Amino acid sequence: MLDLLDIATWIAVGKIIIVDIVLAGDNAVVIGMAAEKLSPDLQKKAIFWGTFGAIAIRLVLAFLLAEALHIIPALHIIGGIVLAWIAVKLLMDQDEEAHVEAKDSLREAIITIVLADAMMSIDNVIGVVAAAQGIMELVVLGMLVTVPIIIFSASLFAKLISKYPIILYAGGAVLGWVAGEMVVADPLLAAVWQWPQAVAGVIGIVVVMVAVVVMKQIKK
Repeated sequence: MLDLLDIATWIAVGKIIIVDIVLAGDNAVVIGMAAEKLSPDLQKKAIFWGTFGAIAIRLVLAFLLAEALHIIPALHIIGGIVLAWIAVKLLMDQDEEAHVEAKDSLREAIITIVLADAMMSIDNVIGVVAAAQGIMELVVLGMLVTVPIIIFSASLFAKLISKYPIILYAGGAVLGWVAGEMVVADPLLAAVWQWPQAVAGVIGIVVVMVAVVVMKQIKK
């Protein structure tokens, strides 16, 4: 059971919120674009039911991943590496825009939102489960806090990130920190050497930022 009075619980929830908001920008765009051609009344229904379905799929994926982390050897290491790559890709692709064809029927819009969000949410699920250290109660609590923020404030966050790119880099740093923590949490590494999580987090940030600099230089 979660201890809601424990500051560590809310630090973890804070990480989940930051990770999910940073990685949810394209998902929010998908929701808006898929419902664009509908009447205002149907738009609200499409956004509500599409988001509901997308959240349900995310929770199922998060549950499967959280269970797998406790069973499959080295999955923490693999997940940490994948999460670090997600952070790098986020910072490399910050100028690219998502595109989804607008639908003119409620049913089609809902299906589009659910399917597109499911395909785009793998990074969110990995990031959220990593930030929660595989604890499903934290995953659910974090999503309950984050989802309303994403739905009602997506456009605001998009404008802020566009105006202040440093926000995106701060999010990338959080992802790098979580990736470092995830790698050293793997039982295979823990059995050999107990890395302090703070050290692992800093190393994760450095790895992500160095990779971004190197890849941007290569692309020039």
